[in-house]
Amino acid sequence: MATDLGGPISTETRINDRIRVPEVRLVGPNGEQVGIVRIEDALRLAQEADLDLVEVAPQARPPVCKLMDFGKFKYESAQKARESRRNQVLTVIKEQKLRPKIDSHDYETKKRNVVRFLEHGNKVKVTIMFRGREQSRPELGFRLLQRLADDVQELGFVESSAKQDGRNMIMVLAPHKNVKPKPKATPASADSEEPSASSTEE
Repeated sequence: MATDLGGPISTETRINDRIRVPEVRLVGPNGEQVGIVRIEDALRLAQEADLDLVEVAPQARPPVCKLMDFGKFKYESAQKARESRRNQVLTVIKEQKLRPKIDSHDYETKKRNVVRFLEHGNKVKVTIMFRGREQSRPELGFRLLQRLADDVQELGFVESSAKQDGRNMIMVLAPHKNVKPKPKATPASADSEEPSASSTEE
């Protein structure tokens, strides 16, 4: 029978006769320590108990093996993994674009959008778009972003400070962790409501 020596390391759990070592540290089905036994004896005990011999710590010397129902173990592990994925919160980054010389009515509309995004648990990338001579007045963008951050500070915080990016200036707001996301209502017409990325690495 060919051995795996020299081949790629398998990450798959080894069970029963795939465990090729002379002896193992055996753990019983209820977690009790049996001690170091010969592999033949461990396999015989597994067969007598109608269970599988499963290698749970291959890096140990000798490897640690446990008597268990491997099929049931795999099923329960898959269930836990699915539950864990279901409980993960998907962070969406929305984008809101403003002009440095925005009028007060437009500003209030944009601010309401940012508030709604934060209430729903989303991050918001706020972009100030400079045109022409406006590029020589970056302080207008800084002041506007600071004003917006102050206006929504009860719902969110500045995760990424304002920085120049070509003709734009960008700031990222994130919702406070203690703000419980509101259930989403039916989509209303929103100004520049652009989902950007579904990653938390922004």
